[in-house]
Amino acid sequence: MRIDTVLPELDTIADETLRTNVSAAWTLAAEENDIDVAELASVPWLPPEQKELGIAPEEATLVGHVRDVTACAVGLAESISERRSEPELDIDTVVAGALVHDVSKLYEYDGVEKTEIGTLLGHPYFGVAVTARADLPAELSHIVLSHTHRTTVEPATLEAEIVRRADEVAAAAIRAPAVSDLRET
Repeated sequence: MRIDTVLPELDTIADETLRTNVSAAWTLAAEENDIDVAELASVPWLPPEQKELGIAPEEATLVGHVRDVTACAVGLAESISERRSEPELDIDTVVAGALVHDVSKLYEYDGVEKTEIGTLLGHPYFGVAVTARADLPAELSHIVLSHTHRTTVEPATLEAEIVRRADEVAAAAIRAPAVSDLRET
């Protein structure tokens, strides 16, 4: 099985090199964590939080979350592009950034337990190493590093800001059924 069967949004990246390298990042992460591509779709999104909120692993998967973030990011980018001629957005960068923003979560958890990488570095920091090893441009590493409040790095590009906001909304959508007020999470 190929990565694009699990993440069909890869096919929307027009730049062939970028598409190939995003796929390579996921392939590398899966292989290094002994996860078969067929099993990738069942990896939980955020095991400790899911346990705390009573969200079953199959109800919130990493791949499902990444696909939600990608759909939200594309929607935001297309909406802004339709309404404003400046600044010009790079949709390939938005899609690629959304697809790789959490690729290193495969290193962060072993089942439900945090790994040494998860404890000492966390997925946004280790994600920079994964994206670099997959020959992705620095802009994609920046998106990975700035997509979460777990780092002090703020988005420097509109593409990075879009992925960050899309990630926040997609994560809130996972949490919403488990709480009566999202401020509780």
